[in-house]
Amino acid sequence: MQKIDNREFYQKLWQISLPIIIQSLMLASVAAADALMLGRIAQEEMTAVSLATQIQFIQNMFIFGITGAGSILGAQYWGKGDRDTMQMLFHIMLRTSGLLSLVFCMACELIPELLMHIFAHDQTLIAIGSTYLRIAGWSYLLTGVSQCYLALMKVTDHVKPSAWISSCAVISNIILNAVFIFGLLGVPRLQARGAALATTLSRVIELLLCIGLSFKEGYFQPVLSRLFERNKLLSRDFRKQCLPLMGGGLFWGVGFTSYTAIMGHLGVDAAAANSVSAVVRDLICCACNGIGNAAGIMVGNVLGAGDLERGKAYGTKLKNLSYVIGFASTALVLAVTPLVVNMVILSDTARSYLTGMMVIMAVYMIGRCVNTVTINGVIDGGGDTLFDMYSLAVCMWGVAIPLALLGAFVFHWPVLCVYACTCLDEVGKIPWVMIRFKKYKWVQNLTRDTL
Repeated sequence: MQKIDNREFYQKLWQISLPIIIQSLMLASVAAADALMLGRIAQEEMTAVSLATQIQFIQNMFIFGITGAGSILGAQYWGKGDRDTMQMLFHIMLRTSGLLSLVFCMACELIPELLMHIFAHDQTLIAIGSTYLRIAGWSYLLTGVSQCYLALMKVTDHVKPSAWISSCAVISNIILNAVFIFGLLGVPRLQARGAALATTLSRVIELLLCIGLSFKEGYFQPVLSRLFERNKLLSRDFRKQCLPLMGGGLFWGVGFTSYTAIMGHLGVDAAAANSVSAVVRDLICCACNGIGNAAGIMVGNVLGAGDLERGKAYGTKLKNLSYVIGFASTALVLAVTPLVVNMVILSDTARSYLTGMMVIMAVYMIGRCVNTVTINGVIDGGGDTLFDMYSLAVCMWGVAIPLALLGAFVFHWPVLCVYACTCLDEVGKIPWVMIRFKKYKWVQNLTRDTL
């Protein structure tokens, strides 16, 4: 295997991953801010909003498939130096993501109560969550467009500006959260509705910043006269990457939403504890998310440039690094558990559930970090996107979800046992992931010389 310059490797990894880690951390901070602020008002408000945002979580899985396919092909074509194809990819992403996001927006506006019934049976939670969705639904439409801009920036050497835009949007969201939730500066106290309004306004800011920055030299912006032009070969390549990613994202998104729904049906205390643990999980996963994104870009760039051996060497080093991140994340979860348990207002029962969930999550983090970097970064970066979908279908839908359903509704296991079932898939599939990695099917150049 080709020897690589460690200094150059880590310098590039740091340059790409650090802005993405900060961006991920800022995005996860919004959910944390919602939970903390609403948690200071009422457990029901916090839980209802946490359940309602699962709709956007599902939407994000579709958007991940679209922007992920654009990023995989984009990283390789950028490594090849083909700007014309990059422009066409941008148009494909905008068309697909815009239409999908419109569907989610309309669903939130027209049938929010029906959507909330998926996650809870408590009428108070359904009423609060429906009010949230009617306002926040518009932000889902804006997100679908802005994420296309941000994804393209990441693979075209504009990682820092993309992180800056997301950070501005997040800071605005947190400030507006405080104003609208608590009724500061003479604004009425809107509670859950305030969180939804803050989210929508921050997304407006994010999209405006994306559009404004795209006019600078070196950035891509849509050419309206060519927005609906189709290139058959590129569209076929895009679908080949997008559909498995979207399928995998759907499996993962609906699977995680199913976990939330299962925990939600075990009672308000279980749902509240699960909501807080999910926020902590998302915050701590920011490091592996950043490294995973950087892995896909780095591997894609060298593979697109035709250096397959260097791509293989990069992938191996990143895979090994994922274990270090995993064990460090485990230690961090255990370290922050006492602080988290006492940070929000919970009943004694919910607090005991949360303590147990944090310990279980600490073990889960090893698998989550290894799989995020290895599958979503290295393997996907080389175009082997089908494996992600297969592994989720088997490990999550074939093992974890059936066990959680049986434990919750048939055998009536304790809450923490059911929660442990929802964490089985990531740790359980590590051996399978390592076997797939060693086959090196992901080492491939996806670019075309002519389109």
